Amino acid sequence: MNPGILVAGISIALLAGLVLVFLVIAPPAPRVSAERRRAPGVDHVSMLSRITQRTTAAVDGVVSKQSRRFFGPEELELAGIRSEPSAFVVMVASAASVMALVGVLLGFASGTSLLWGFLFAVLTPIGAKVMLSMRTARRRDRFADQVDSTVQLMAGGLRAGHGLSRTVGAVASDSASPTSEELSRVVNETRLGRNLADSLAVTAQRMRSDDFEWLAQAVAVNQETGGNLAEVLDQVGKTIRQRNEIRRHVKALSAEGRLSAIVLVCLPVGVFLFLSLVQPTYMSVFFTSIFGMIALGVAVILLILGAIWVSFAVKVKF
Repeated sequence: MNPGILVAGISIALLAGLVLVFLVIAPPAPRVSAERRRAPGVDHVSMLSRITQRTTAAVDGVVSKQSRRFFGPEELELAGIRSEPSAFVVMVASAASVMALVGVLLGFASGTSLLWGFLFAVLTPIGAKVMLSMRTARRRDRFADQVDSTVQLMAGGLRAGHGLSRTVGAVASDSASPTSEELSRVVNETRLGRNLADSLAVTAQRMRSDDFEWLAQAVAVNQETGGNLAEVLDQVGKTIRQRNEIRRHVKALSAEGRLSAIVLVCLPVGVFLFLSLVQPTYMSVFFTSIFGMIALGVAVILLILGAIWVSFAVKVKF
């Protein structure tokens, strides 16, 4: 290699590093702040923000007319995503465009750019849907793990002499997410006039928690018959803690099966993508021949059926 070219390459790399550090990561502060250079009372909105707002408004106008949405507000709320459905649709569409470009680049060598681009663009919203389902499942699992401590805090607040509504508000402010968010929702609904027991029951249905359903039933029975709710919650909390111990034990015992299911599902897809990148001509028969397309379609269907079968096999209902 020519030493001059090597020195020039090193110099350009160092210059790029300096530009990255001093102009992007740590740019110099302006002499006069942007707030002082703008007219008072005028909100500065960048061109990108205006384009984003217009796009989101257009998508919201189209999506709001549909009775069933692919990404609904309740689904986003259950997944813990603080975003409007229209904004989330714009983000998914942007990600689909980027993934389509990646698919075009990957299939450029084998002449299947359009197929890979279309496949990546279609799989992006499906992946977003799966991501929402996984986030919702994890959020519900965390809520189920926090129910015993929630019941204990409520029992302690009642034993200290606080009212039930005030106790729920205190537990909502002291608990971790997602219990704090769900109980805050309960507090807001009771302030609007909804019955506390009904609001707790709806929360139990939203989070699919049988343990929290017991709490709602205990509150409903106490509102009808009276009695010492703190002692009842102590017994409910003790039962919930025992159930959680058994649930965690079952989850630990089934961890190997769940990991095996993930490996069995991801391994064929990973091998197919790896061979498509390393040897495009070796995998091109699946896209250029009718028998290859049929085999690929059958393989995809069998993989989906196998994934569903294995997921039911390793899922222990408790």
